[in-house]
Amino acid sequence: MRVRFGIDAQIEEGLSLLMQVQDVRTWGEESHPLFDYSASHLDMHQGFLRYRGASWSWLTTSVGRMETNFGGQRLMGAVDWTQQGQSFDGVRLDVVSGRTLWALIGFQLKDETAPGIVDDEELFGVYGTIADMGPGALDVYWLYDRLSGLATSDEHLLGVRYAFSGSGGVTGRVEATYETGTRTDVDVAAYMFGARVGTAVADGKLTATLWYDYLSGDDPATPESEVFNTFFGTNHKFYGFADMFLNIPAHTAGAGLQDMAVKLLWAPVPDVRAGIDLHSFYAAEQGGLSGTHFGDELDLTLTHRYSDRLSASVGFSYLLQDDLFAEIGRLDDDLTWFYVMLNATF
Repeated sequence: MRVRFGIDAQIEEGLSLLMQVQDVRTWGEESHPLFDYSASHLDMHQGFLRYRGASWSWLTTSVGRMETNFGGQRLMGAVDWTQQGQSFDGVRLDVVSGRTLWALIGFQLKDETAPGIVDDEELFGVYGTIADMGPGALDVYWLYDRLSGLATSDEHLLGVRYAFSGSGGVTGRVEATYETGTRTDVDVAAYMFGARVGTAVADGKLTATLWYDYLSGDDPATPESEVFNTFFGTNHKFYGFADMFLNIPAHTAGAGLQDMAVKLLWAPVPDVRAGIDLHSFYAAEQGGLSGTHFGDELDLTLTHRYSDRLSASVGFSYLLQDDLFAEIGRLDDDLTWFYVMLNATF
């Protein structure tokens, strides 16, 4: 269960404060319903100041702890499917220039002077979105993650993303990212590309989408590390709802990933949505493995919105695993996943 409470306050013209605390718990985890009142999982999820001056109205500065979503959340996202979510400590500058929005970030991920932390890690980046590029918007970005301490890394991500909504209800995206630098003192040369295209039929009540993602894997015969790192992305959105690939490259044993999917979304009435997703997962690089097929996954979801503030969701996933999952130590048998979720906001 997650409970969040937030305040978004306008302090004065151009200056505001957002503060959000949360408690994440498993029912029955406390030692006693009366005597355990430690609130051990209470956390400051967000807390930051926003400022936009009258003379520099094109610039908004945010300082503190904040969620950050870039593009489709492929590489940076709030990961809101998890109860705890993801947020960052640092500074964000948002610059509006004509039809272009630039976001510049500087985040402190680890500080070795803090208790229990032995490394320093910083994340810097620039993410630009250019609107009205034909039927869609073009994103260009650079992200830089630097880790120093017991291990050292120096990784750069350079990429583009184009998302469009064309005539006849056709929507889609294409994106590509190249990763370079060093990871634990090993040179990196990795890449990712993905595409999807969908169309709405039956008066917009049914949407069908074709989906393909390729994340490069490591070739043991070369000295470089060629497996793509998804950094701080919301992987739940992309690689199946059973969440077998939340941590890439670790969850594919460095072999990368190919994801081929067909997705159907049906909205028979405005307050009901039903989804059917079919995924087929393969390694991008076989290396020393006996094969490349991880498995196939079926995801079923049903959401009913009772009001603007209350909704309920039911989900079912079945993963038909192949021997490759067992070979890398992830899954020895088929997997069944079922959930019921109630979501209320105010």
